[in-house]
Amino acid sequence: MKTKLSLLFTVCFCLVSLAQQNNISGTITEQGTGFPIPGVSIIIKNTIKGVVSDFDGNYTINNVPENAILQFSYLGYVTQEIKITNQQTLNVILTEDVSKLDEVVVIGYGGQKKKDITGAVSIVSSETIEELRPVDAAQALQGTSAGVSVTAPSGSPGGQFNITIRGVNSNGDNGPLVIIDGYKGDLNSINPSDIESFSILKDAQAAIYGIEGANGVVLVTTKSGRKNSALKISYNGYTGIQQTTRQLPYLNATEYALLLNESYAANGQDLPYTDVSNLGTGTDWQDELFESAPITNHNISLTGGGEKSTYYFGGSILEQDGIIASDKSNFTRANVKVKLGFDVTDKLKFTTSANYFNNVRKTIGENALGSPLFNALNYAPTYTLDQEDASGFLGNEVINPLSQIANTYNKYNGNSIEGTFQLDYEPLDGLKITSRIGLKSYNDTQKSFAPIVNYGSGKVFNTDRSSVTQTKNTNNSYTWDTFITYNRTFAENHNATITLGTSAQRAWGDNLQGTGFDVPNNSWEFADISLANGLSEAKSTSSYIYDSRLSSFFTRLQYDYKGKYLLSAMVRRDGTSDFSPSNRIDYFSSATAGWIVSDEAFLEDSDVINFLKLRASYGSLGNNVGVDLYRALLSGEATYVLNNGLVTGTANGRIPNPEATWETADKLDIGLDLNLFNNKLQFTADYFVEDRNDLLIANFPVSGILGASAPGAGLPTVNAGTTRTKGVEFFVNYKESFSDNLSVDLSYNVTKVDGEVTSVNNNIVSEGGSFSVGQPAITRMEVGQPIGYFYGLKTDGVFQNQAEVNAAPSQEGLGSAAAPGDLKYVDTNNDGEITIADRTYLGKAQADYIMGLNLRVNYKNLDFGTYMYAELGKEMVRNYERDQPNINRSSLYLNRWTGEGTSNTVPRATIGATTNRLFSDFFVEDASFLRIQNIQLGYTLPDEFLQKIGVSKLRIYGSVNNAFTFTKYNGYDPAAQGVNQNGNLDVFSSGIDYGFYPVSRQFILGINLSI
Repeated sequence: MKTKLSLLFTVCFCLVSLAQQNNISGTITEQGTGFPIPGVSIIIKNTIKGVVSDFDGNYTINNVPENAILQFSYLGYVTQEIKITNQQTLNVILTEDVSKLDEVVVIGYGGQKKKDITGAVSIVSSETIEELRPVDAAQALQGTSAGVSVTAPSGSPGGQFNITIRGVNSNGDNGPLVIIDGYKGDLNSINPSDIESFSILKDAQAAIYGIEGANGVVLVTTKSGRKNSALKISYNGYTGIQQTTRQLPYLNATEYALLLNESYAANGQDLPYTDVSNLGTGTDWQDELFESAPITNHNISLTGGGEKSTYYFGGSILEQDGIIASDKSNFTRANVKVKLGFDVTDKLKFTTSANYFNNVRKTIGENALGSPLFNALNYAPTYTLDQEDASGFLGNEVINPLSQIANTYNKYNGNSIEGTFQLDYEPLDGLKITSRIGLKSYNDTQKSFAPIVNYGSGKVFNTDRSSVTQTKNTNNSYTWDTFITYNRTFAENHNATITLGTSAQRAWGDNLQGTGFDVPNNSWEFADISLANGLSEAKSTSSYIYDSRLSSFFTRLQYDYKGKYLLSAMVRRDGTSDFSPSNRIDYFSSATAGWIVSDEAFLEDSDVINFLKLRASYGSLGNNVGVDLYRALLSGEATYVLNNGLVTGTANGRIPNPEATWETADKLDIGLDLNLFNNKLQFTADYFVEDRNDLLIANFPVSGILGASAPGAGLPTVNAGTTRTKGVEFFVNYKESFSDNLSVDLSYNVTKVDGEVTSVNNNIVSEGGSFSVGQPAITRMEVGQPIGYFYGLKTDGVFQNQAEVNAAPSQEGLGSAAAPGDLKYVDTNNDGEITIADRTYLGKAQADYIMGLNLRVNYKNLDFGTYMYAELGKEMVRNYERDQPNINRSSLYLNRWTGEGTSNTVPRATIGATTNRLFSDFFVEDASFLRIQNIQLGYTLPDEFLQKIGVSKLRIYGSVNNAFTFTKYNGYDPAAQGVNQNGNLDVFSSGIDYGFYPVSRQFILGINLSI
C-alpha cells in the first residue's frame, strides 16, 4: 500500500512540475535603434540549457521552470537576468555596455575603450563579412572602411588582393602589416567566416608596431566562444554560377578583313582578302574562352562555453573554377580553425588558437604579353578554332589561345599551420602580464610542364624540347610578445594605463627548384624530374635561403582626466638583421590626444549631440623595405683565364650599399567623431598628412669605376627620395527603426587623396613600366608628380589634311613623317619639333577619390543589402593591343579616320611606317568606376515553423556579387592593379593593362542554419 501511495505521489509531483514549466518566446532588440540583435545567448541560470537568438533577434526556449532566472548576454551589451513567473512572451531590450564594447576595439598589444580612442581607427564587424561572403577576407574591407583601397591584379580563382591605406606613399611596398590574434599573418590564409572583426590603424597610433607600421596595420580578431553560453552549431553554405563581367567589343571576321584591306591599300600593297562576302562574323575568341563556372562554399562551426572555458571549432571548404579554361584554372581552399580559452585559476588564463590552411590551384598565364586572354583579343577572327597561324601571318608573338591553354600544365599545393599560445596573469588588481607566441609554417610545392609544341613559323612560344620544373618552398616564422599592462586611478579623476613590453620575431625558410628535360611521352602524366633524363648545358637548378630577425622593446602611456581629456604616447625601439650592423637600430614614437566635448557641462544635456570627440595624432613610423641591400651578391657574370683556357664563372652583381636603411613616415592626423539624434546618426572626419622619407631609389647613378656596367652587375639602391600624401576622409552612418517591422542602416564613406614626390637626390628620375615592345619606359617617379605617373606624348587630335601637317611642327624626330590621318602630337617644350623630349604627364593609376555606399533594410522576415565601391580620378593604359599589322583590333577602330572630317580621335589604318603606335594619351583612358559589388536578398523562416523542426535559425538568401560596373574604360576591369614578382602592388606598372583577367559576376544561392 505504501508503495502504491509513493508511486501516486511521484506521478502527481511530476505532473505539477510539468505544469509549472513554460515555453518562452520573444525578440531581443537594441536600445535606441530598435535593431534586432542576433546571436544573443539565453540560458537558464545555473544550468547548461540555453538557446541563441536568430538573425532577426527572435528566440524560443522551452520547458523553463517557474521562478527560474533567464540570463540574456551578448558581447558589448549589459547582461540582463529576468525571473520567470507565468509569462510566455518576453521581449528584451539590451543596452550597450561601453566597458564591454571597449574590449573588442583592438589597438595593438591590448585594447581601449571605443570612446577613448585618440587615433584614426576603422572597425569592420563579422556582420559585414557574413553579408558579403567574400572569397578572400581582404574583400570585406573594400568600400566598408574609409581610406582603405582593395585591388586585385586578377579575377582568377585564388587570386591575391592588395590593400593600401590612405594612398600610395612608397615606390616599394605599400601593403599594411597584418596581425591575426597577435601573430604576423596573411589574410588569404584564413577563412573569412572565422573572423570576428577587423581593426584598422591608419595614423601614428600604429607606431606601437615601429618599423612595420608605416603602411598601416590591419588587426584581425578571430571568433571565439563565450562563457556560460549554450552550444551553438551553425552551417553556412552557398553555391553559385560565375560569368565574366565583360567582353570587349572587337572586330568580327568581315570587319577585320575590311580594315586589313584598307591598311594594305593605304601602303600600296596587294589586298590580303580579295573576297570578304563569305567571311561572316567568324570566330569570336572571347566567346570560346569565357564560360560559366561553378563556385561552392561550405562552412560549419561549433561554439559555446562554460563558467571557466570557451571553445570555437570551425571548418570550411571553398571550390572555385575559373571562367576561362576551368579545367586549367581553378582553386580549392580548406580551413580548420580551433580556438580555446581556459581560466586555469582566477588570476591565470590560457588561450590558444590554431588554423590549418590548404590550397590547391591551377593557373593560366594572365596580365602579360602572350597570355591566353591577350591572344584571344589579337588572334584573327577569320581563323577556325583548331587553326594555327602556320605561316606567321599574325607575327611571331600571337598564337591560337585555345591551343595555348591545351598546352598549359601546372599545379600548386600549399599547406599552412598557424596559431597562438597565450597566457594572461593578473597578480594584482590592475596589473596584467601577457605572454604569447604566434607560429606559422607554410610549405608549398609547384610543378609546371612545357611540352614540345609548334604554333606556327617563328613563334616565340614554340618549344622543341619538353621540360618539367618543380619547386619546393618552406617558410617559417614566429612572433613572441611579452608585455605588462598596469592601469590605475589616482586622485579620483586621473586614470592611467601603462604598457611595457618586448617582442622577438624571426622569419626563415628555403627554396629549391630544378628543371628536367625530355619528359617521356611528352606528357603531363610523366612530367617529373625523376623521369626526365635529358641534359642541359645551362644550369638547371637553383636555391636560396633566408633568415630575418627583429628584436623590439616598446612602451605606451594612456592617460585621461575625468574621462574626457585624453592623452596617449608610445615609443618603440626596433633592431633588425636586414641591414648592416651600423644601421640596424632605430626608435619610433608617437603622441595622440583627444577631448570628449560632449562630456562638458555645456553639452551634457543636449538632445541632439550624444557624443562629440576631437582628436589629433603625430608620430614617426617605419617601413621595413630594402632587405640585404648592404650585401654583395654573386649574381654577376665573369669569364676567367685558367690553365690557358676560358672558364665561365660568377662575379659581384649589384653594387652593395652598406648605408641603406628602411623608410620612415611622419604622420599627422586631426579628426572628430560625432553622434547625433540618440546615436542614430554617426559621423567621422579626418584630415591627414604623411611625409615618407628615405625612399629607396634603385639604379642610383654612381662612379663608373665601381664596376656597375659589368655583365650581371648594376647600380646600387640608395635612400634618396621623399613623398608627401595628404587628404581628408569622411564616414557617415544612419540607423533608424521605423517600426517593429522596418529598420534601415545606411553608411557612406569617401576619401580624397593627393600624393606627390617632394624630393629626390640630384633630381634623379626613376622609370619603369613597359608598353608594347621596344618603346621607352612609360611610368616615372619625379619631383612634383605622383609616384608612377604615366609619361608619354600628348595628342591634339588627328591631322585632317596635308595643310595641317605642313603647318605643324615636324614629327620626323619620332621616326616617321606625319601624314593626313595620323595623330597630331603636341610640342610641349616649344622647340619647333616633335621628339621624345616632348613627352609629358598623361595621368596616374591611383585614384583621387575612393568611396563606399552600403545599405541594409530589414522588413519583417525579409532583409535586403547592397554594397557599392567607387574610385574616381584615375587612368589606365590600354596595352592589350599588339603592335603587329595583321592582328585583330578593338571596335574603337571602326571610328577611324578615313578622310577629312571623319574622325579627330582615332588615326587612319595603314601597315606603313607611322608614329601612331608610340605611347601617347591615345592609349590612356579614364578608369573611374562605380561597382555594385554585392546585392543580397534574404528570408528568415518564422519561429513557429523553426520550433517544429528543432532549429533556432534558418535563413535562405540569394545574392549577386560584382553585379554591375559603370565605367568609361574600354578594358576588362578598371579596378585591377598590376603587381611585382612578390605579389605586391607595383606602383610602376599598376595601371598598365595587358588584358587583366576580369572579375567574375557570381549568382549565389545560400543558406544560414543554426541549431
